[in-house]
Amino acid sequence: MPVRWVWLAAWPVTAVFVLSNAATPLYVLWQRELGFGRGTLTVVFACYIAGLLGSLLVSGVVSDRLGRKPVLLPALGLALVACLVFATAGGVGALIAARLCTGVAVGAVVSAGMAAVTDVAGPGRRRLAALLASCAMVFGAGVGPLLAGVLSETLPGPAVTVFAVEAVLLVSAVVVVLRMPVRGPVRRDGGGGGWFRVPGVPRGAGWQLALGIAVFAPGITATSFVLSLGPSLLAGLLGTGSRAVSGALAFAMFLCATGVQFAVRRLARRTVLATGAGTTALGMAALVCAVHAGSVAALAGAALLAGAGQGMGQLGGLSLLNSAVPGARLAEANAAFNVGGYLPAGLLPVSAGYLSDAVGLTAGATVFGTALAGLAVAGGAVVLLGRRRVSEAG
Repeated sequence: MPVRWVWLAAWPVTAVFVLSNAATPLYVLWQRELGFGRGTLTVVFACYIAGLLGSLLVSGVVSDRLGRKPVLLPALGLALVACLVFATAGGVGALIAARLCTGVAVGAVVSAGMAAVTDVAGPGRRRLAALLASCAMVFGAGVGPLLAGVLSETLPGPAVTVFAVEAVLLVSAVVVVLRMPVRGPVRRDGGGGGWFRVPGVPRGAGWQLALGIAVFAPGITATSFVLSLGPSLLAGLLGTGSRAVSGALAFAMFLCATGVQFAVRRLARRTVLATGAGTTALGMAALVCAVHAGSVAALAGAALLAGAGQGMGQLGGLSLLNSAVPGARLAEANAAFNVGGYLPAGLLPVSAGYLSDAVGLTAGATVFGTALAGLAVAGGAVVLLGRRRVSEAG
């Protein structure tokens, strides 16, 4: 299989993840027009996580049994529906519905789409597949808010313009999926068990899954916090609600997540995971400093460190799974990995949002940053204590 198809197979992942965060710079605008607080904002954000988690309970199993395309094509269709709802949203209910649709689409893509990249790459390119699938995810997540921020500041009809452009990207992803050279059903025996269940991994791969989640979960929770409340923090520190600035901050965060994965791709998996955990902890320390010192530079540093922490945790975890899980269970394993990461990424920022409404943004961010730094350190300790498992997987 030509290597160009491995890159093309990652495009649907990128296109859907552009949608996942395209709304981020527009939240300040919607808050002003619709009149809701930070707690409601984080609920809107977390509805995306709820849709994603629900999707992961079924999409990985269905993808392994029926094939990648029967999951990816409906997911892209649902993403197009989300674009339409976002573009015409007139209330919080519409935003919640659009975020739910987005979450379901993303859940399907992180299981079936990332597995499709590995399928196209073949057995000899599994490490490349893990790198490209992971980078496609974080790069798309960063392009979304930057694109939305710039377009909404420079062109009329911010929401309509942003999501019309995203719809074009999604249509191009549909074309790629239709032509993608992937096989049909992976598990011809039906796979056993129900179609809707908590995803898991084959016997013997549990440690690889646990080690990856231990670092990935704090990392993606940190970036989720920056995405959900970063615009509010910027507005408080800079006295501006600029959508382009908040979009640029999110883009820089995920660009760092993308670049760091290329930088560390040749390092041992244990080193990548342990470094990712330490970077996330440092990022949360910088966040606490930012809100207490009123420092935009510290907030930017916190975002970059959070992005690097997520990127390394994601690459290390996906590499472990690619090395330990056969193709017939890979989509389900990807789903299990993302359930472990996105569950705290949905719950903790919501808690921080409501806490911030009750005691103030400074106190709420301090509690959140301190707690998450502790979880990141614990994750790093798990990796170091389980170093033999990581080395065996390598």
